[in-house]
Amino acid sequence: MKIPFNKPFLAGNEIEYIKEAVRFGKISGDGKYSKKCQSFFENEYGFKKALLTTSCTDALEMTSLLCDIAPGDEVILPSYTFVSTANAFALRGAKLVFADSMPDIPNIDPGEIKKLITEKTKAIVVVHYGGIACMMDEILALAGENRIFVIEDAAQAVDSYYKSKPLGSIGDFGAFSFHETKNVICGEGGMITVNRDDMTKRAEIIREKGTNRAAFFRAEVEEYNWVDIGSSFLPSEINAAYLWGQLEHLGEIQEKRLLLWNTYYERLKHLEDKGFIQLPVIPAYASNNAHIFYFITRSQQERTELAEYLKLNDVVAVFHYLSLHRSPYYAQKHGRRKLPNADMYSDRLLRLPIFFEMNLEMVETVISLTERFFSNK
Repeated sequence: MKIPFNKPFLAGNEIEYIKEAVRFGKISGDGKYSKKCQSFFENEYGFKKALLTTSCTDALEMTSLLCDIAPGDEVILPSYTFVSTANAFALRGAKLVFADSMPDIPNIDPGEIKKLITEKTKAIVVVHYGGIACMMDEILALAGENRIFVIEDAAQAVDSYYKSKPLGSIGDFGAFSFHETKNVICGEGGMITVNRDDMTKRAEIIREKGTNRAAFFRAEVEEYNWVDIGSSFLPSEINAAYLWGQLEHLGEIQEKRLLLWNTYYERLKHLEDKGFIQLPVIPAYASNNAHIFYFITRSQQERTELAEYLKLNDVVAVFHYLSLHRSPYYAQKHGRRKLPNADMYSDRLLRLPIFFEMNLEMVETVISLTERFFSNK
């Protein structure tokens, strides 16, 4: 039985909704299903404005435009993240200032952020790794003292919370992903959340190629024009229809993923007790949306050996990010600051398979193989 790392899935009526979108005669975006998805997120999680995008990358690029990021501005962000988090701001000419992660959680360390703020700092980008919340009170306090934008990269954080507040609703903006590897999916897709009343209309304009088309269709203006910079950030109604079929089953999806996650955690705890691995830490202020199940190995070599052993036994387990401050593109720009925790996660973090159609028998297979590997150590 081959166990992939991830597997796209159908939760309900996705195919029927796609057919219905085609029958409606509008599949270019901002139709019935886009509006249903956006309303769901606004009503369920209290986002002031939720707008679907073609990807989380595009949502992040929108936040860069909304913050008026320009050459000379500095943006503080974690080094341990996907390149999209950085690209959105590099494209606008910002200087990227990479911060280290916390020693026990891959999230950005607020203490490191504090050291890096200068008069040129325009934004702080936090990444809620694995759907586990960053320390938002401390980060918001730093931002408030220095009049800095806070952007939540919540790509992995659907249906996850910080002290009962939904992730993506706390900073000025949030960015979500519905890529096929996420909890709810539509192949490629994303969403920007705008939590400031003074920014919602501009977000609509930027998303619509810099035009006031949305206002025109609400009959707020007599014609629509090019009024700001922007780009084409709208997803197809086909993507939105697929996503709506998933959102109708969000509770069921989350319940299943948590069952798998908790089984991994409980059954692998003895390996942590023996010092072989470090299991994920869920702080008291954070909820767990079971997006990723990972652990930290004792060395990079041991991680590589374990991944190869699992692969030989038809189980796909994968590493995650490589520290961006060490990347070929940015290493020379970063300077010599050491970010040991980011490097540690880059070298030693391993993700195990977890997906909606996975069953407990598959989980037990992965666990048994992992136990067998460490029994020889």
